Amino acid sequence: MSDLSDDPTAPGGTRRRKAATIRDVAQAAGVSTATVSKFINGGQRFTREVEDRLTTVIRELGYVSNPLARGMITGQTGNVGIVILDILNPHFTSLVKGASRVARQAGLNLLFTDAAEGEMPELAMLQALSRRVDGLVVSARLSDASLDWLVQAGPPAVYYGGRTSHPGCFSVGSDNSEAALMLGRHLRDLGHRRIAYVGFSGARWSADRHAGLLRAFEGSGVELRLHDVQAPVPEEGERIASSVLLCSEPPDAVVAYNDLLALGLMSQAQVLGLNVPGDVSVAGFDNIIYSRYTSPALTTVDMGSEAVGAIAMQRLVERIRGEAAGGGHETLIAHVLPRGSTRRRGERA
Repeated sequence: MSDLSDDPTAPGGTRRRKAATIRDVAQAAGVSTATVSKFINGGQRFTREVEDRLTTVIRELGYVSNPLARGMITGQTGNVGIVILDILNPHFTSLVKGASRVARQAGLNLLFTDAAEGEMPELAMLQALSRRVDGLVVSARLSDASLDWLVQAGPPAVYYGGRTSHPGCFSVGSDNSEAALMLGRHLRDLGHRRIAYVGFSGARWSADRHAGLLRAFEGSGVELRLHDVQAPVPEEGERIASSVLLCSEPPDAVVAYNDLLALGLMSQAQVLGLNVPGDVSVAGFDNIIYSRYTSPALTTVDMGSEAVGAIAMQRLVERIRGEAAGGGHETLIAHVLPRGSTRRRGERA
């Protein structure tokens, strides 16, 4: 069988040149194939003369390294992964944006998968992704089974959103209890005395946010009612709105587990004939991009979504390169953003 690269009858009537190999680069540059491999993979620095010569030869020959072959040599794929919990939630897209920027700067490809708030077979999905990456950024809200597997058998991982129960793990996120404490104090300063919290018990840190609100009103005699939804999505905010807002003693203010719930609840409040914030103030968490474009704009807590993604990916890159080890938690400062959906109690427009 003839080689198509030597066949003058190849399409177009011209010979197709063979792709340059690592041996071709080594021969043209006058170095060993091991030197070329180390230079390409960043495993070792050489003299300026050697590096310039290799760069020139690689460019002239049009050499492109084979990722599969490189992976066999280095044991690495050049990929990193991130597991998000809901692709429709802008909080997670902001997190991916931050992680993607850092991965790109490190010369790594970013792969991501959507756990769909636990509706997907989480552990199987995690195991499948882990075979294609050198490390993972994952939510600390993953199931115990998934977290146990990652710690015992998975690739290097960094967790976002909160602490894990495993010692030696590294995590990044804002303090949920402190964030809720600040938001609660904002509502307390506005004179609100009947508060409803619409939580999502499926998330580990929903209880932390509830606890922070309780601390904010501690000793004030304020009534704090707790409600729960099946998923942190706008549709659940709409569904639960009548139960929360049309009870015998309706709340002065409603705090939702996240902005999506808050936006759904606020939309339904208007359908029910209630004015936000005239009749009830509404607030959420995450500061998703849409929260400032509603009418009224939503009061929220900025949890540093994009920064969390960037820092988590930076810490993961350091672990993959062997530049860092051990565990710990890096806390980002959350910020309350007062907007039009909250108003001083009794204040007229």
